[in-house]
Amino acid sequence: MIAGCGKKTGTMLLLLKETGMRIGEALRLSWEDLDFERNTLTLNEPEKHGNPRQFRLSVTLMARLSKLPRKSTKIFGVKWNNAVGINFRRQRIAEKLQNPRLLQISFHTFRHWKATTEYHRTKDILHVTRLLCHRNIQNTLVYTQLVTFESDEYHDKTAKTLDEACELAEAGFEFFTTIESAQVFRKRK
Repeated sequence: MIAGCGKKTGTMLLLLKETGMRIGEALRLSWEDLDFERNTLTLNEPEKHGNPRQFRLSVTLMARLSKLPRKSTKIFGVKWNNAVGINFRRQRIAEKLQNPRLLQISFHTFRHWKATTEYHRTKDILHVTRLLCHRNIQNTLVYTQLVTFESDEYHDKTAKTLDEACELAEAGFEFFTTIESAQVFRKRK
């Protein structure tokens, strides 16, 4: 989706994906908010009475940002208006590929994606709450979708000796239980 958009819109979508910031926050960013030496971005004007925060950006995103024209003090050079949303809809890969599921993606979808992946990575809802700059954890729970990233299916192996148990542990199996003097190990498929 990001690759199918123009340079400016694709860069904005990648920024939303990496940071989880709101579209209004992204549109208010100025060139002074970027530190190309440290690959960081400081959000000085958060929405909804949030606190300023700093993000570490990928090398790819920093390269894309550095290639954008500097016609304004603002990185994306526009204020929020309906034209940005219309431009996004026109460029959507969904229309090019005739894939109706992609039509459901909006700017805010990237915020949900970031929250869900950060929660899955850290298992720390307070970290996600701070990342999204929410004052109430209940708001964060709306964003962290219950997505199953791993299969519920396992490979099971048994070990009767210490050497067998060590081999299974080295192969990535985890101890599960003991049944009739045999240790049962399992590993996700």
